[in-house]
Amino acid sequence: MTLVRRLLDQAAETPAAVALVAGDGRELTYGELRRQVLAVRHGLLAAGMEPGDGVLFSVRPSPESLVLALGVVAAGGVVVFADPGAGPEMFTARLRLASPRWSAAESLLYAASRLGPVRAYARRRGLLLPDLADLGIPHHIHVGRWLPGVPRGALPFARLARGTAPEPRDDGDADAPAAVIFTSGTTENPRAVVHTQGSLSAALDLFRERLPLGPGDVVHTDQLMLGLPTLISGARWSMPPLFCSPGDFARLLEERGATHTFCVPVHLAEILDARPRLPDALRYVLLGAAPAPAAILRRALASAPSAEVLSVYAMTEILPVAIASAQEKLDHAGEGDFVGAPLAGTSIAADGELLLSGPNLCRGYLGDPPLTELPTGDLARHDAAGRLVLLGRKKDMLIRGKFNLYPGLYEPAIAALDGVTEAAIVGVPDPGTGDEEVVLAITGDADPDRLRARLPGVIDHGALPDRIVVLPELPRSGRGRKLDRDLLRAHVREAR
Repeated sequence: MTLVRRLLDQAAETPAAVALVAGDGRELTYGELRRQVLAVRHGLLAAGMEPGDGVLFSVRPSPESLVLALGVVAAGGVVVFADPGAGPEMFTARLRLASPRWSAAESLLYAASRLGPVRAYARRRGLLLPDLADLGIPHHIHVGRWLPGVPRGALPFARLARGTAPEPRDDGDADAPAAVIFTSGTTENPRAVVHTQGSLSAALDLFRERLPLGPGDVVHTDQLMLGLPTLISGARWSMPPLFCSPGDFARLLEERGATHTFCVPVHLAEILDARPRLPDALRYVLLGAAPAPAAILRRALASAPSAEVLSVYAMTEILPVAIASAQEKLDHAGEGDFVGAPLAGTSIAADGELLLSGPNLCRGYLGDPPLTELPTGDLARHDAAGRLVLLGRKKDMLIRGKFNLYPGLYEPAIAALDGVTEAAIVGVPDPGTGDEEVVLAITGDADPDRLRARLPGVIDHGALPDRIVVLPELPRSGRGRKLDRDLLRAHVREAR
């Protein structure tokens, strides 16, 4: 059974229940969600959408974006997340690879990408937008009221979602592409992950095995991959507003009676700065998209004593891989990054690289042959109980004489020390010798000299840093706000 069919069936069972609460408080029932998805599917097929058609998707999280994405997949289309704000060269390269026949964007984005004054304003704010109406894409959909700049003949989402439509005669193809997600890569070689309805449906089931969900639960998140299992379970998805402040996020957890939430670790720290104690109704706090430092795990446990705090290890290509409790991670802080029992198939190559497989593995990379196993780039080992411990990224390995130093093996143990909030190890070429200087960067109030005296009891002698640098914060990038090691190297060079 496909992902869309499972959602439609759940909606048919509980049509009067609230499925979604938007950032502005609007409510959408399961019955209305079902009707709109079927109407959009019918309208897209009538407008000429064919199986496999790519839809460049530039609509921010909202009820409209959810309905439109589900309607596209139900019609046999493929939702393409290429991010028009990635920069002109990167966006052009991604567009060339994906070759979408449709574009779906907010009316405001069409206007901002086409009208001179609006485009100039966006450019002053550092946003270089392509002209979405002039990309050679034949079909357009706009979300929101018509604005100057919306291409002539573009289909209004409001019209697509209006009315009723017949039931599909079949469930669709679970093995057909459903979503294309651009991740890493360069302008010469962009990289995009292709997921099918089947791989996404398997991922949702793995989430639900570890994360009980059902009617009466309220999940507060803007993450689609947590929102979808919420809806398939008959629970309520609460979306925060766009540009939601940490204080407002915490307030909405209370007001909407959230039982589950998801945060990037750095975002949770900001939320706890605004509100040190989370609502008692909260039963699960999920952390993901970046490693969770020990200091944040301890704060999360203290802030939500009645909740289970879980850390999710996942990759765009296969999610989730493993889920560990905060207490488990703290108990294993000196052994590398403990991520728990694997939910997907795992093996470890001779050089220590983690290899993954399973029904939740993506189909592959756009333009490449299908994948049967994913080399992750993460170095790992299994402990005596078969649980996964990450030792760091292959590309981050530092060579110090005959000693191979994997930063990820030691950073969690250092971050667990009193006075250290976060820790990261990078190598910087020594200007005098050309050898690699090992630099430990930390945040927090730990004294570097006292910290240096404690390190031999925590990490291997070969991993002891040549220099310790205290920074106000570690540099981060991307939506997941992951550690940017290249930028960190630049920072520690300046601090030399």
